[in-house]
Amino acid sequence: MGALIDGFDAVLSDLDGVVYAGPHAIPGAVDALKALAPRGVRLGYVTNNASRTPAEVAAHLRELGAPAADDDVVSSAQAGADLLAQHVPAGARVLVTGSAALAREVEMRGLVPVRSSEEQPDAVIQGFSPDLGWRDLAEAAYAVARGALWIATNTDLSIPQARGMAPGNGTLVAAVRAATGRDPLVAGKPEAPLFLAAADRLGASRPLVVGDRLDTDILGGNRAGFATAAVLTGVDTPESILAARAAERPSFILGTLDDFFAPYPESVAHDGAWRVGGAVARAEGAAVRVEGEPGDLNAWRAACAAWWEAHPDADLPTAPEVRWAG
Repeated sequence: MGALIDGFDAVLSDLDGVVYAGPHAIPGAVDALKALAPRGVRLGYVTNNASRTPAEVAAHLRELGAPAADDDVVSSAQAGADLLAQHVPAGARVLVTGSAALAREVEMRGLVPVRSSEEQPDAVIQGFSPDLGWRDLAEAAYAVARGALWIATNTDLSIPQARGMAPGNGTLVAAVRAATGRDPLVAGKPEAPLFLAAADRLGASRPLVVGDRLDTDILGGNRAGFATAAVLTGVDTPESILAARAAERPSFILGTLDDFFAPYPESVAHDGAWRVGGAVARAEGAAVRVEGEPGDLNAWRAACAAWWEAHPDADLPTAPEVRWAG
């Protein structure tokens, strides 16, 4: 059996929680990404972080030692600006609730960034920036309530930082939603176009989408029709993956990016149970019984196979009791 990555011609990688957490690289991630090119696997980065330009993101990646050309980065800021341009005419005023990088993407599409609702903007685009404050959110709320088109670059509720999890753009979007009672159009993950654009840019026909979040990376990759891999170096955990609703279930579960280069263990069904490596799991009512150890990733892979087979069309998370029999 060959390495998992040998079945794909490209990797579409998330950044926060996969390549780095805050300013620092996740241990082993850079070496794993550098090992893709010698195997003939292209690499692109798909990020919901709209606070920096793709060139700035690529420069940060290179500082960490990761392979990254400016065009290898596809951002939700780009997707958001594209979506804006589809809905408002050239020269329209757009209230930018976000970073200078987001404002530049808006300008590049022939639109006019403004900073106050008193300038009567035709649209509001909201993206993450660590410098946003109450006054910025208030200006967005005033314009949205008045009827301006509202686009969010992404709706991640949290963002991994070196010190832990911090509020993401989705949390800030929720504040404007609560104030206005309106919902934005969403440009980035988990919508499919961001992933399709990245695959097209790389000329990839068999990409693997890799991310740490089920609700953005995995859902978006699944919607695009690509294989997906959840990596356990960021937000989601074996427990949350086991409980995932059907639309957010990954094709593969990886401990780290090093798992690219190992054979992926087969899930084998037998007599109502599922075996992965030396672990066996069986769904039993509201529980899943696992013969294995909690520290063995194959045990969780087996548990997912058994539980997901028993709940193939779950529209909501369904967390079973896990009964260990290791």
